[in-house]
Amino acid sequence: MHPTLPFPKLAAICRKLKFFRPQVSELKRYPLAFAAGLLLACAFPKIGIAGFAWLAPMLMLASAAGHRGGAAFRIGAVAGFGFHLASLYWLLLIPVSFLPIIGWLLVAIYLALYQGLWSWLCWEMFPVRLDVPLEGILPILERISSTRWIERLRWSALSAAIWVALEMAQARIIGGFPWNLLGSSQYRMLPIIQISSFLGIYGVSFLVAWFSVSLLPALASLIRHPGSRRLWMGEMILPVIALVAAATFGFQRIRHYEQPSRRLKIALVQPSIPQTMIWEKDKADLRLKELIELSKKALEEKPDLMVWPEAAVPNIFRPNPVYHDTNIYVAVTNLVQTHKVWLVIGADDIIPRPNARTWEDIDWYNSSFLVSPQGEIEGVYQKQRLVPFGEFVPFTSWIPFLAKLVQSEGNFSPGKGPVTFVLPSLGIKTSVLICFEDVFPHLARKSVSEDLDFLLNLTNNGWFGESAAQWQHAAGAVFRAVENGLPLVRAANNGLTCWVDSLGRTYNVYFPGNRDIYSAGYKIAYVPVLSGGKRPLTFYTRYGDWFGWGCVALSTLVLARVLIARRKPACFEPAIETSVV
Repeated sequence: MHPTLPFPKLAAICRKLKFFRPQVSELKRYPLAFAAGLLLACAFPKIGIAGFAWLAPMLMLASAAGHRGGAAFRIGAVAGFGFHLASLYWLLLIPVSFLPIIGWLLVAIYLALYQGLWSWLCWEMFPVRLDVPLEGILPILERISSTRWIERLRWSALSAAIWVALEMAQARIIGGFPWNLLGSSQYRMLPIIQISSFLGIYGVSFLVAWFSVSLLPALASLIRHPGSRRLWMGEMILPVIALVAAATFGFQRIRHYEQPSRRLKIALVQPSIPQTMIWEKDKADLRLKELIELSKKALEEKPDLMVWPEAAVPNIFRPNPVYHDTNIYVAVTNLVQTHKVWLVIGADDIIPRPNARTWEDIDWYNSSFLVSPQGEIEGVYQKQRLVPFGEFVPFTSWIPFLAKLVQSEGNFSPGKGPVTFVLPSLGIKTSVLICFEDVFPHLARKSVSEDLDFLLNLTNNGWFGESAAQWQHAAGAVFRAVENGLPLVRAANNGLTCWVDSLGRTYNVYFPGNRDIYSAGYKIAYVPVLSGGKRPLTFYTRYGDWFGWGCVALSTLVLARVLIARRKPACFEPAIETSVV
């Protein structure tokens, strides 16, 4: 059977269903696009081959070469669907009936829209029209190389800026989900990621995307002029210079880095509580007992500070006029008073509204508490960025019945802002980020001040079993340390408990004697902290996502120009000019 036979049949079926009217040439590109998405997924943990990220965006665009409009969007969306479907497979491990399958597909479809928009806009702004009756990609690549060099250079740089602009949107729309941003695939490339201290993670995403997109006209020039090295190297000269400059800056930053001499001894307790056990109320006493026993073992090491992760305790920690159970509060305060240790814990909290009488009259918060060695609560932080469909159900004001269809952990309220935990007897200040808040660059930097010693993340990744979610989460979190120039300490329910220095190097990744990050245990981390005084704020901490917003502004202008051009009738085909380097 001829290998292209299924495509005409599929196109005919789609036309009959009036779903959309694809050309056979478009359908032929879907396998390549999907493969490009899978390649990009392999750049992230657990596979984690960072070099694939420098190739995948080029392949995404190549799969849509010769198509514009809806066809380019759909091909790009297929690539994005393959990427998110593979990289977010761990959503299937959420222990909730059949809903994970639906959520996995919907999340992948939604996020794929960003790659679809990228493909569409990139090809809409290409200097000449390529949607001509050419068979195969090679003739199209030849035509790409026939445009002027300066136009191709401008196109590749603008394409990278558009990628960054879409990542900025992904981090903010519907609460935001900046997971597996292109730059985070490079979290182990320490010299390259140092530019995050100026540009944020979006600078790394831009560099990778620019290099990758430039490979396409370089390939086109190589095919058209196989004997001319000067032509295809000319396509790569500027992104390569930018890459070398970034790496040089990174090497210099690493070389001249001096860690503070003072170190804080922190016991990071990882209880590894299965998510199904968290939901079982009759196991609450067992959970608390195991956590206390594990903590006592950690306290034998005489730490200055002990940290429990998100969802460590089984019930509300702080008693109040509505909730009178003091068992957990008493157990925790007895522990810290006996061992004279500071403690940060993750727990739910409730605040009654004025004249509250029932459970309907209270606000729930996913919180963290700072408990002093005297058993006093010295600080409370309430999570600001909630998980959609996990901690709250969006759109219920427009679609009220949606809350009944979705099983959620609860209807939590968002906190009002960052809180600094002050430990005066230790001379330490820290700010807490809960759950996936440490993957939000713009959120984390608001918690940083000149006298802050480190950021502290409490998270519960027990939802996702022993999967890549823990590694992907940690990969994104590495950039918060580099961006803000201070350590990030992570306490997780079942991994990845560790700490990251201000250069992005991770420590205490594994438990002593094994390579298992998911089991129960504790780790002793010696984290460098300030000896009084202040640390200089990084450029990124001071000015935030200035580079990302610049890419948004530039992309908006490009989009406006494309939309205006689409309204004008095409009177003639732009002239094809000889390649110039």
